[in-house]
Amino acid sequence: MITSKATRTARRRAIAYALLVALCLLLLGASNTAPLTELRRGIGFALTPLQSGLSSVTRSATSVFGAITRIEQLRNETLDLQRRVQELEVENQRLESARIENEALTELLGIRSGFEGDTVAAQVVGRQFSLSERIVALDRGTDHGLSVGDPVLGTGGALVGSIMQTGPSSSLAVLLNDPRSIVIGLVESSRATGEVEGRLASSLAMTKIPTTEVVAVGDLVVTAGIQLGGDVRSPFPRGLLIGRVVDVQPDPSDVIQTALLEPAASLDKLEYVLVITDFQPVDIPAPGASPVPVATPGTEGREPADSLDPVP
Repeated sequence: MITSKATRTARRRAIAYALLVALCLLLLGASNTAPLTELRRGIGFALTPLQSGLSSVTRSATSVFGAITRIEQLRNETLDLQRRVQELEVENQRLESARIENEALTELLGIRSGFEGDTVAAQVVGRQFSLSERIVALDRGTDHGLSVGDPVLGTGGALVGSIMQTGPSSSLAVLLNDPRSIVIGLVESSRATGEVEGRLASSLAMTKIPTTEVVAVGDLVVTAGIQLGGDVRSPFPRGLLIGRVVDVQPDPSDVIQTALLEPAASLDKLEYVLVITDFQPVDIPAPGASPVPVATPGTEGREPADSLDPVP
């Protein structure tokens, strides 16, 4: 029973296969006939709009993807250009800073060439500005020849202060506008002298100028390099520019007058300075002091007699 059923199934499959083969042969034979050709043309004509639409959609999709890719490329290029611009701006700032530093150093070298003595160029590496002091820190010290009291010069060779403390590789300088600073000034036009004092403000004060002396706005004041009596004396070379007179204020006593000076150098913006390392102020003895003993010829290098051990 099972065998006859399998036989009938196999027979039906063989018949269906033979019919398909015959149909394919028939279609192949009739494919070039006029009716089928017209049918293909009609189907092609009917499907042309659909093909055009599909082609247009494909081209649009391709264009959209291409535009997205191009936008991404342009965005990356823009980011690269922005980074490059930032790098160039940083480089320009660095070059501008280097130019300013070179100009300052060149000016210092020009000032140095005008001095016969020894000088050391130093950079300001710190500022100590408060309600009671005006001090700057320098990157040079005793290893470079600096010592306490050395005059410090700024822009144009103008006096800006003096060394007050030293270390091996650094030092501190007190500026002219520090209240502890006193410099004996000389008015170039009238040769009047006075004490230039620091007052923490933008102006210096030249005090104790006799009212008999003529001092006018615009007069230049330089270091006098002299002693004015007492213990007040100038530890600076003569002729260093201090500043310019901007105002003259008479004292109520009508005996002395005070001149306000604009410093020749910007004391609050110092970046580089020049330190005079070999200036030795003249030591002037106070009135009534014992004269300095003079060595008798042939006794140089000997100790004083009272310092020798007694002869037994």
